[in-house]
Amino acid sequence: MTNPGWGGGAAEGIPPQPRCVRHQDRPTSLSCNRCGRPACPDCLREAAVGYQCVDCVAAGQRDIRPVRGVAGNTVSQTPPVPVVTYTLMGLNVLAFLATLVQSRSVMNNQVGSSIFADWALNPGLVASGEWFRLIGSGFLHFGILHLAVNMYALYILGRDTEIVMGRSRYISVYLVSLLGGSASVMAFQPVFSGGGVSWTAGASGAIFGIMGAQAVILLRLRRSPVPIISVIAINVIISISLPGISFWGHAGGLLAGAAATAAFLYAPQWLGAGQDREKSVRIGWIGLGAVTVVMFGIIVMRVVQLREQYPFLAA
Repeated sequence: MTNPGWGGGAAEGIPPQPRCVRHQDRPTSLSCNRCGRPACPDCLREAAVGYQCVDCVAAGQRDIRPVRGVAGNTVSQTPPVPVVTYTLMGLNVLAFLATLVQSRSVMNNQVGSSIFADWALNPGLVASGEWFRLIGSGFLHFGILHLAVNMYALYILGRDTEIVMGRSRYISVYLVSLLGGSASVMAFQPVFSGGGVSWTAGASGAIFGIMGAQAVILLRLRRSPVPIISVIAINVIISISLPGISFWGHAGGLLAGAAATAAFLYAPQWLGAGQDREKSVRIGWIGLGAVTVVMFGIIVMRVVQLREQYPFLAA
């Protein structure tokens, strides 16, 4: 016999417990403080006041405008890993190791290396149609010390520049700087030097471009660019004073990097983009394209000049 005050009769009077909106098989007494819907512990996240369901948290994040950097890139709350800088360093090291295997020499890896012979920059060979040298030369180095100095500089300068500008803009500035160094070598460095063929290689042109980019960034942030300008001045003096260093490659990379960065940071203001982010981004990339076209224009004019001067190059 069942006591009417206990057991089944009382249980039948208790209303059913709500079930989680995302997991219908889970009864819950909890609910979201924002939308009021029932939610199980797995679907709730701690908020400033109480708890919110994952749907409300996601909706709230969509409503928050992302923080933009000085170059228009999205800034995350945690510092991003400078993947591009590390990748560029890795590519330079791999290219050196490849020439090292071929030459079997740490200090004279250019001797007996087919990669070095095919990639190193010479204006005459570019004029004869070997255009890949304009970029490939930027990943070659004359010996381990040349590589170590450039990779250390890239590690120090590249990481901060990549974080400030964002990956896509940073790699674009790097490559344009590399191209600018090659364009300057094409325009001003002789085809033959000291009775032999003139060769240029190294990432220093692109690294000088990153120095120029940092100077522009500091000016845009209204901070003193004196430290980086001092570094640039010291390196320019070294480039002029020591034999075997390509001053023109450094100078061209520096100017190209500064111009490319100014296209992103200053051109939108100069052209009245105001607070229109889409217009600012578009102007920045168009400006970068304009700098690239100028670099290619210099190279093409020099190629035409060399082919007229040395007709066998056009054969």
